[in-house]
Amino acid sequence: MGGRSAEREVSLNSGRTVCDHLDAARYAVFPVYQTSSGTLYVLPWRFLHRGKSSDFETRLSCEAERVGWSELKDRIDFAFIALHGRYGEDGIIQGVFELLGIPYLGSKVLASALGMNKAIQKTFLRAANIAVPRDIVVSPGELLSENDVVQRLRERLLCAGLTFPLVVKPSGEGSSIGVMKVFSEEQLRCAVERAMVVSERRQPVLIEEMVEGMEFSCIVITDRDGNFLPLPPTEIELENGAHIFDYEQKYMPGRATKHTPARCSSETITAIQKTAVCAMRALGFTNLGRIDGFVQKDGTVVVTDPNSFSGMAPSSYAFLQAAELGMMHTDLINHLIETELRAYGVDDSEDAINDKKGDGFMHDEGRVRVGVLLGGASNEREISLESGRNICYKLSPAKYEVTPLFVRDDLTLYMISQRLLVRNTTHEIVDGLESAMAITWDSVPERFDFIFIGLHGGVGENGTIQGMLEMLNVPYNGSSVLQGALCMNKFETNKFLRAEGFDVPSGVFISREEWREHCASTLPFSFPVIVKPNDDGCSMLVQKADSPQACEQAAVRVLAQKGTGVLIEECLTGVEVTVGVLGNDQPFALPPSQSIARGAVLSIEEKFLPGAGENLTPARLPATALAFIRRRVEQIYRAVGCKGYARVDCFYQDAAISPTGTERLVVLEINTLPALTPATCIFHQAAEMGMRPMDFIDLIVRLGFEEHTQKPHLSPVQRSLFKQTHVCELC
Repeated sequence: MGGRSAEREVSLNSGRTVCDHLDAARYAVFPVYQTSSGTLYVLPWRFLHRGKSSDFETRLSCEAERVGWSELKDRIDFAFIALHGRYGEDGIIQGVFELLGIPYLGSKVLASALGMNKAIQKTFLRAANIAVPRDIVVSPGELLSENDVVQRLRERLLCAGLTFPLVVKPSGEGSSIGVMKVFSEEQLRCAVERAMVVSERRQPVLIEEMVEGMEFSCIVITDRDGNFLPLPPTEIELENGAHIFDYEQKYMPGRATKHTPARCSSETITAIQKTAVCAMRALGFTNLGRIDGFVQKDGTVVVTDPNSFSGMAPSSYAFLQAAELGMMHTDLINHLIETELRAYGVDDSEDAINDKKGDGFMHDEGRVRVGVLLGGASNEREISLESGRNICYKLSPAKYEVTPLFVRDDLTLYMISQRLLVRNTTHEIVDGLESAMAITWDSVPERFDFIFIGLHGGVGENGTIQGMLEMLNVPYNGSSVLQGALCMNKFETNKFLRAEGFDVPSGVFISREEWREHCASTLPFSFPVIVKPNDDGCSMLVQKADSPQACEQAAVRVLAQKGTGVLIEECLTGVEVTVGVLGNDQPFALPPSQSIARGAVLSIEEKFLPGAGENLTPARLPATALAFIRRRVEQIYRAVGCKGYARVDCFYQDAAISPTGTERLVVLEINTLPALTPATCIFHQAAEMGMRPMDFIDLIVRLGFEEHTQKPHLSPVQRSLFKQTHVCELC
């Protein structure tokens, strides 16, 4: 994982997912990370769940084992290639493993090289009577040597019968990197020049006709006998106003919509699958491939991007489509390894596809029955889906019987299957809900021993759900009603903390009713200011304003959403840190992470889009400052009365910049149910203390039982499920 291409962050995401879901009972995982300069390291697992490679790359030379290519032959039996783009999908890494004699996943050298060369591959596809977009190819030399490039391009487009709009793309990149839709000659040259230098070296550029129709992606794997098995294709529905399926729509939680199976006739699905298999054969792809394209109005299937490998993010096409066959993540990964080993002449396992039954979550007596709440009605529902799905996968199947419980926006409950859990957005799950999946809140105590709340914001985090679970006498994770309700109200939390002697930003809360009479120029502190919702999270609508006019505009945007009102705070200076805390009565603060914002405030994309954000763990501060932060955060946690776990976001100011002349920690907010997405920073912090994500999730359940087994209303069975375990024993 990792690698030298522009897709290294996507690769890290794929590699992490594979490591998380590899069957540890059958395989010993050996994570190999390649830096952007090409050096190989055995990746320490504490770095595996970081959100961005720059969060740990600088530490590898001191904290990781460096390995050479020639050493791998003695260290591994099989290579699961999770690299993307150049050096990973273009035949280079495949050639290395061929030379070393190491069996590896996927297509071999020639097929991989063809799969990454968008210009040459079209020749092979056309020869197999597969429809592809008409195009011209512009070489770097042509662009640099022509005096009148626009005139030359105009002539070539005319000769090829191409008219605007057109699609410009690099010939050797993936993940929509460098791809643009252009509508005029003025845009064309700029797009071509950009695509040509999108990576570290110049490359040819394709200018293609714009294909209209239903966009699809179809995964093809092989069955036990080595025959191609196309999975149910996915239809891609672009966001309103989007021209192409870009990087953010592909990888940002809740962006775009993926319909699996595609919303078309069975005849069209069959045509897509047949074309996908033909493309696999034409290019020589083996074992795994992803064929992207369009179905035009006349039924013609046009292939636009054949891939010899597919992304392996938790809700990627491979897992979405495999779920239609009843395969969970581990099933698919096992199957890919098994079929590849069989092709190498090694047959050590049974077929992963035969006789899959049920909903993908096995139910067995003797394990703790855990229901995981995800979705909800807040603006953070898409992040909740990411968290809830990750919780389901991180709860040990040996100890827990896990059931994902989708909370619809009307707060009704549905027991959903793996097929729905793996969907990309909550509205896709809503579309797949059936009345037979619905359960009542009253039935929760009969069905579950523990509820893991994976909801964020709104009723999931403001004490409402907690109140219901208290009434039902069901143990759950995290803080109780008061802490949830208080911490969701940022202004009231600040009032409480200030009264308790903690530092908080100066701020003004303006309710909806008061807004018309308020004037931003009368704020009791100077501009710039930070404008934010009083009761929302995940950086939703958090804005910096430099003037009264900008402040009022930002406040209007906040008030257009549901909520109690708008909070306007002073703009702080210092080092922004976020600190996870574990424990009930004896809280333990984890090493702080330093949040690096590209703009005025930390955006939701920087928090959750792979490779977009940067968190340095531990924060680049002196040891004395880190100790001060952790001690202060533990005091805050106790003062509020949080339980289980939380995340405290704050600014650290040393004596030089603090207005008091002494170091201080200024609290921004307390998150009583912080995100538990695969690369969230609280996992980074726990890893610094030697705790893996699965252990972290397990500890949260234990702390929940510890808190609730002290209450007399629990049954003897519930009390006996877990021995009390204090956080200090595990940290």
